[in-house]
Amino acid sequence: MPPTPSRLRKAYVNREHPVVVLRFEDGHEIRVQRGKVKTFDAYSGEIVKIVAVYDPTSSERDLLETIRADELPDAEPHETR
Repeated sequence: MPPTPSRLRKAYVNREHPVVVLRFEDGHEIRVQRGKVKTFDAYSGEIVKIVAVYDPTSSERDLLETIRADELPDAEPHETR
């Protein structure tokens, strides 16, 4: 049986796009408005797709990046947004 991946506390800052959606392997999504920071738990090795939403009435999204959770910046201990 493979070892259980460790849980990580990470953060994402959206500085450029009206809305960014972080899409996780298990299917859940986190929306981040422009100028905001979101902190979240992710697992070591988990793949996160970062997509931009320019028109909320459209289903069209632009893939910005696919990244491993390990590569995202760590959340500050006092951040709970």
